[in-house]
Amino acid sequence: MHENAARLADVVAIPVTPFTDGAVDFDDLRLVLDRMLDAGVRVLTPNGNTGEFYALRPDERLQVLQAVAAHAAGRALIVAGVGFDTETAIADGLAAATAGAEMVMIHQPVHPYVSRAGWIDYHATIADALPELGVVLYIRNPWVTGDMIAQLSARCPNVVGVKYAVADPVMFARVKSAAPHLVWIAGLAEPYALSYFAHGATGFTSGLVCVNPRLSLDLLRTLQAGDLSAARRLTESISEFEELRALDSNANNVSVIKEALFQLGIGSKAVRPPSHEVDEATSARVSRILAEWSVEHELQPSVDLAANA
Repeated sequence: MHENAARLADVVAIPVTPFTDGAVDFDDLRLVLDRMLDAGVRVLTPNGNTGEFYALRPDERLQVLQAVAAHAAGRALIVAGVGFDTETAIADGLAAATAGAEMVMIHQPVHPYVSRAGWIDYHATIADALPELGVVLYIRNPWVTGDMIAQLSARCPNVVGVKYAVADPVMFARVKSAAPHLVWIAGLAEPYALSYFAHGATGFTSGLVCVNPRLSLDLLRTLQAGDLSAARRLTESISEFEELRALDSNANNVSVIKEALFQLGIGSKAVRPPSHEVDEATSARVSRILAEWSVEHELQPSVDLAANA
């Protein structure tokens, strides 16, 4: 197994990509990164879904990757998001290695016609072309079986982890049992971390961590310690924020994060189509949540949250 695979047993942070006047704002990106790194985040996935992967141009993906890798050098494991066709994914993976990334996460194929053998071949083609990088699979479709993952990992020894983002803990347990040697990450973030840890996950992804890294890291520590009562309390304190992100088939997944950061004085609300900024009612709910967190979880605002409520 890749020497850094064990480092995936952590909060796997997915940074947002800030925009100003339509362009990537790298100064704001570094502020978001420092917010997480200073709190103790040690795994970053630039070009993940919370980073608006599918809305970035190829040159922007490269620039975001390079900026994150350079800024976090020596402080975090970089797991670069790659995808699209195999040649594009491989090119982005090679660029990631040059920039200092040690792993890639392969986004789930968006092709409308996917066979089981083709799914394995797609990931194997990318993994075989990047032998020095650890590979994390991103599973969002319950159609992907444990046997498929086991076949792929046997074929490609650099496949070391799975980001499992299917909302079914029972299925997660069944799929994981086919490849228990891999590092399994709860890919639906904090709301599913508790149930997935019960079935063997050792890390979870997070977009929330951009806003409140202390809360996400505290949840990880309680799960690692087996303190289920504390983990349930922390999950409850997160629930309304994550519900806002999940409304209308995750329409506001990124925009709620950017709204919260904006209210904390970091970056703008801007997201790219097909995402959209949140409405006034959602903005008010975000303000109230941030105010509650500032008391309960030591969130340090840089603006007057009460004025935005």
